[in-house]
Amino acid sequence: MIDTFTEYQTFEEFGTSSCWWAQTIDSDEMARDIAKRLYSEDEGLGLKIFRYNIGGGEADNPDCRIWDKSRRTESFYVLNEETGEYEYDFTRDANARRVMDYCIEYGAEKIILFCNSPHFSMTSSGHASGGLTEYHSNLPEENYSAFVDYVLTIADWFVTQGYPIYAISPINEPMWSWGGDWVGQEGCHYTVDETVKVLELFATEMKKRNSPYKLNGPESGEMSWAYYEYVEKFFASEILNEFCDTYSGHSYWMDTKSDEKKQVGDKMKEMYPDKKYEMSEWCELPLTIDSTTIDSGLHMAQVIVDDLTKMNAVSWQSWTAVNGDGLLDRNADGELITYNRYYAFKHFTSFIKPGMVRIRAIDNFEEESSLKIVAFKDKERKVVVIVNPTETEENINLCGLFGQSEVYLTDSTHNCEKIYDGKFEQKMTVPAKSIMTVCVDS
Repeated sequence: MIDTFTEYQTFEEFGTSSCWWAQTIDSDEMARDIAKRLYSEDEGLGLKIFRYNIGGGEADNPDCRIWDKSRRTESFYVLNEETGEYEYDFTRDANARRVMDYCIEYGAEKIILFCNSPHFSMTSSGHASGGLTEYHSNLPEENYSAFVDYVLTIADWFVTQGYPIYAISPINEPMWSWGGDWVGQEGCHYTVDETVKVLELFATEMKKRNSPYKLNGPESGEMSWAYYEYVEKFFASEILNEFCDTYSGHSYWMDTKSDEKKQVGDKMKEMYPDKKYEMSEWCELPLTIDSTTIDSGLHMAQVIVDDLTKMNAVSWQSWTAVNGDGLLDRNADGELITYNRYYAFKHFTSFIKPGMVRIRAIDNFEEESSLKIVAFKDKERKVVVIVNPTETEENINLCGLFGQSEVYLTDSTHNCEKIYDGKFEQKMTVPAKSIMTVCVDS
């Protein structure tokens, strides 16, 4: 049953990020095609948020330890060989900036600038790939202020160029070890107290500058009890509690069959009822499901439903848009291919629009049912997304809705295709291993 009178969070946007692919797109035609598929309302997913990586400069580091060249970033902060001083050069990272420009052209309305690490020149190890010892912060305290100025200088430049900078997110997954013998990408460990101290400096300086964008954090690597303290101390800070109306976290490593996410979400809602949760990163980790199959889409769809219902997320952003664990990819011939996750995402992005309010979906299915369901409404339309990950079809009675309806289906033979257009019928069959979106116009 859909209870249209019980309301929860107001949804804001869907999005994705530029890592680790945007800087590798050399073709102008390919960059435009990707942007269209991701951000166009008519020809793509209709995403609204683009997360742009302010790289730590490992592509410029002569001592770079990162073995995967696609994860070495080109920085705007460059050493002048003649003066021996670092200067800003905003002509750099041209491929990724071109992708961002096209994404804005096709519909991206909010840019989030995020860092995986401070610039390598500011770190203790001389690397943006983490400290030489695991679980050791790679940013010395004497460089905190320099890091703040570095990020805000870049953000302010983008603002002056007319980019719709919505937020900065200077810390990424601070609880992970980052460094030691593992140098797979840029990253930096921070303790809980170090995380808060760095973000407090950002908030203080942003207030001084009257910065026209938000501060996001703490970007927890998973929203579990193990790392609840990061959010707890984030809002225990007087200035961060005053300055930030949202907290960001990632949905990695969270089992879709576990109740832990709901327990954490309920606790957050109880402790911070005036704060909003932004799910800012997810891809399948480890990548074990064939990306071309319906199973990969079903897994992603279940995570999205969990985050919308259990964590009350007001936005949801995928991690890699173009990669083996992403939405799109390039084959051996360099041609763009579409993964099943793309169509799974489309079941949400094409129908759940900014400003819609989540409403109650009462699960009156049989107790052993594995169906996942989420519902939203605005003045004109109700949208219900149903995920059936099982090998058997489910007959349901979707009562509480009236009007004209459209039904879209993804399964082994359909890719978010319209399969019904007519008067809403409460009794319906959800095929085995499928995602179904039901739109009902008031």
